[in-house]
Amino acid sequence: MTALVGIVLGSDSDLPLMKDAVKILEQLKIPYELTISSAHRAPDKTAEYARMAEVRGLKVIIAAAGLAAHLPGVIAAHTVLPVIGVPVKSGALDGVDALYSIAQMPPGIPVASVAINGAKNAAILAAQMIALADDTLSKKLYRMKEELAREVEAKDSKLKELGVEGYLNNK
Repeated sequence: MTALVGIVLGSDSDLPLMKDAVKILEQLKIPYELTISSAHRAPDKTAEYARMAEVRGLKVIIAAAGLAAHLPGVIAAHTVLPVIGVPVKSGALDGVDALYSIAQMPPGIPVASVAINGAKNAAILAAQMIALADDTLSKKLYRMKEELAREVEAKDSKLKELGVEGYLNNK
């Protein structure tokens, strides 16, 4: 099946973080592709990836980036597909620099951003974008949110049953 989501890593060191996005996409049965490219070390490859993404059938691109976080912006400059930036916790500023870089794209080159190390939310946001034209996926996402609510209710019940110390000791 043709990939609908492209996940681009600036480095293989981003893979442990981005596996959370992969897990969500697999859980939702959304086909994806994974690529390592760099806005700085492989700028031509990155630009070509972005230019050809729509032709290949992608609907959304998730790009992980630390430090100056140029990868999501460079990709967004070369495509009209939605790009979601995942700021990677790294460097002296623990990812705050990446978060600011992704949020401060120039006019005309929007990039959505999730929290620092927010790979899971990036995948969910990508799924929500795709679900705008896919009722089956939309229903899966509603079920996912219902499951989240059930988990909160279960934790609340456990807290009420065990009290603070009992809850913390059984965690």
